[in-house]
Amino acid sequence: MPTTRSLHLAAEIGGPPRYDAASHIALARLAERGTLDFVTFRDSFARPGPDAMAVLARVAPETTRIGLVPTVTTTHTEPFHVSSAVATLDWMSRGRAGWHADVSTTEAEARLFGRRPAAPAPALWQEAGETADVSARLWDGWEDGAGIRGPSTGRDPSTGRAPSTGRDPSTGRAPSTGRDAPHPVDFEGTTFSVKGPARVPRPPQGRPVTVFDATTGPAARAAARHADVVYVRASSPERAAALRDELRRAAGAHGRDPDGLRVLVALTVDLGDAETAPGPGPESGPPLAGHGTYFRGGPVDLAELVTHWYRAGAVDGFHLTPLTPGRDLERIVNGTVALLQHRGLFRTFYPGGTLREHLGLARPANRYAPRGAGAAS
Repeated sequence: MPTTRSLHLAAEIGGPPRYDAASHIALARLAERGTLDFVTFRDSFARPGPDAMAVLARVAPETTRIGLVPTVTTTHTEPFHVSSAVATLDWMSRGRAGWHADVSTTEAEARLFGRRPAAPAPALWQEAGETADVSARLWDGWEDGAGIRGPSTGRDPSTGRAPSTGRDPSTGRAPSTGRDAPHPVDFEGTTFSVKGPARVPRPPQGRPVTVFDATTGPAARAAARHADVVYVRASSPERAAALRDELRRAAGAHGRDPDGLRVLVALTVDLGDAETAPGPGPESGPPLAGHGTYFRGGPVDLAELVTHWYRAGAVDGFHLTPLTPGRDLERIVNGTVALLQHRGLFRTFYPGGTLREHLGLARPANRYAPRGAGAAS
């Protein structure tokens, strides 16, 4: 059916471990040429290879528009450090950062740290949700522009204001009143507590984009409360639509605006095959295998699937993981995306500069700022 919603596309650029920056930069630039919303870099404590956050921090200055979303495992990782790292990536990329919250479930991974045994999945995902919660609070802990000084004048470059005076001589900190003072956080979770304030000023996006994979029930519950973008897996557009509706209802039950949630179907794609002509009829098209997680065909086949599911109103978009990154991402950009652009279903240029703008998400207002300041949540 006709729709005015924007189609969103993202791609994974990880794959087998590679330790040269050039290969990751080349893939990110290729995805940027295709105007994809963002690229991801998967990571886990059990996975060999470079650190996802570090890789995309290296990619940031070599790209200008595309969003950058590393996996961050919240298990065994201090939430304060998570918030600082993601905020730093948002600054280094000028507002293009997100993070994919994941958990560590195995005893082997727990032994790498030696701090505690592996916990049940519901507890791990509750902790991941609380990490997303406290990260947002830490990002809001400083008002926009507070603590940022120009290199030559010492003034806030966004307002032209001079630095506040009356700092505590023993700590160098500003007094506990006024715009430049941090707001208290004092968060108590089930497994951690964080007092704050953050060391990094409020990020350019206000809050970088938070991504969850809602494959399991506990993960879906955390996603409904905290995610901006959610991955689902489905073998039909009807199932994808049902999952999307369920997540939107759950987000609304938590007092969130369901329109502030983007639901993407996660799909591993193998585009090594020759094109296959779809059969007649509106329900025909390239088949999905592996319970909705794997697609095999050609770039035109993939474009047909994306077109059918999107026009049916089943999804907001797709997160594509190329089976062979160097080969398949090139075919996604130059084949699938080019065809979707020709059909008028996908943009040909970035309408803004931040990842939130790519996704059509508002910049969140600071929960601690006076009412009326900043954008709507």
